[in-house]
Amino acid sequence: MTTPGLLSDLLVLFALCVAVALVFHRLRLPPIVGFLITGVVSGPYGFGLIRNVGDVESLAEVGVILLLFTVGLEFSLQDLARMKRLLFAGGGGQVLLTLGATALLAHTLGVAWPVATFLGMLVALSSTAIVLRLYAERDELATPYGKTAVGMLIFQDLCIVPMVLLTPILGGQGRGLSNLGATILEAALLLTAAVVAARLVVPRILHLAAGTRRREIFLLTIVLLCLGTAWASARVGLSLALGAFIAGLVIADSEYSQQALADVMPLRDVFNSLFFVSIGMLFDIRVVVRSPMLVLGAIVAVTTLKAVITTGVSAALGQSVRTAAATGLGLAQIGEFSFVLSAAGSSAGLLSEHLDQLFLAVAVGTMALTPALVTAAPN
Repeated sequence: MTTPGLLSDLLVLFALCVAVALVFHRLRLPPIVGFLITGVVSGPYGFGLIRNVGDVESLAEVGVILLLFTVGLEFSLQDLARMKRLLFAGGGGQVLLTLGATALLAHTLGVAWPVATFLGMLVALSSTAIVLRLYAERDELATPYGKTAVGMLIFQDLCIVPMVLLTPILGGQGRGLSNLGATILEAALLLTAAVVAARLVVPRILHLAAGTRRREIFLLTIVLLCLGTAWASARVGLSLALGAFIAGLVIADSEYSQQALADVMPLRDVFNSLFFVSIGMLFDIRVVVRSPMLVLGAIVAVTTLKAVITTGVSAALGQSVRTAAATGLGLAQIGEFSFVLSAAGSSAGLLSEHLDQLFLAVAVGTMALTPALVTAAPN
């Protein structure tokens, strides 16, 4: 009896993930960076330990769907209303200024405007997973800079949906700028259908599932609603990510939202680890070896740009210089949603292989710097 290839690959990946995550925990480094390095080591540019990279990437796509789904589940209109100034003024200012400054800098260096704009979107997003975990460990979520960071991160997480919609348009695939309204209309219709379902259908389905008092039945129902909505979104020409986000919004309106979030989080974390591993598999370490100063310079430039802009926006909200600087240093990295966006950008032809490799190196570098920056921040 032979061992299936995918099972062997998953066994290798999970063994490496556990080992690397334990080491990174000891070093107080984010596990996400460890998962990325696991992909580098095991992928085709590393030791070639994984034979079925395509199968791993397919499973990783489920991780993206579950990631957007949980963002939708945590989307509370009441909470957002209470922090609307931090969310829209702070988050909106940070995203727009970072996007604009990055795009202008890239265009000055000879990059075409569509690609430069896309690079701006990649750089504008910070890591919710890393920052919130670090602040929680340091008991700093309730501090002024912690609250500001949370508001900006929530806004950034919500921005991934329109950014994913805009990516193929920037790449000139399928829909042009003249048809952007049609894309928005389709998304609005899907959202309207989801709202109707949230009022009339989903509560009854969840009530039936919860009434069985069997956790596996409830979890299967949640996953069915998530994947089903993502599939419906893809069928009408929108992204899987948008459908998953809308599914989260639908369930967030029900009385079972907290139970759904608690049940799906472990599943999300497992598939997310595969997503980051699959991103690492795409990274060619020879890019760093060939151009170490370019990579280092890009890491310094991105970190400095984001820290300065975020500090300025925080100060404009009335924070003290120390608090604003702490917020800026905390959000100076590239985030996990940027990997979701980069995959879409590569498919749309916006990122060349060299540019994609440079982005991966810079993203991993800024993530690895985050613990040190948060520790060094004034508080």
